[in-house]
Amino acid sequence: MTQPHRLSRLEEIIGELRSKNGCPWDKKQTPASIKKYLLEETSELAEAIEKGEPQHICEEIGDLFFILTMLCEMFKEQNTFTTDDALQAIIEKMIRRHPHVFKGLPAGNDQELRSQWQAIKEMENKNKNRD
Repeated sequence: MTQPHRLSRLEEIIGELRSKNGCPWDKKQTPASIKKYLLEETSELAEAIEKGEPQHICEEIGDLFFILTMLCEMFKEQNTFTTDDALQAIIEKMIRRHPHVFKGLPAGNDQELRSQWQAIKEMENKNKNRD
């Protein structure tokens, strides 16, 4: 199974868990109620990284994928956005924030890259406030 198919399969599983005949616990979850699990899983991933345990890291990344995909499903149910929308948004942001990679501009040193990142981020925030 290829990567996109696995994400689609995870979305299908979550859809089934939240369906009429799904899991009572999963069906009643909301973005607010799932937040604590997001924080717990993020903390567990950080611990696994600190310990340098690749298998544990892999497991915790999977747990985070589940929580993030569950959140996307909740917002899809509300007709707010989809997983695809969230993925497209991060793709566009990373391309915008890395002009030294995607537009052939000079990379500079770490400090210059950080300054460039901050300047682009500030411009994005100004543009959001205008919308």
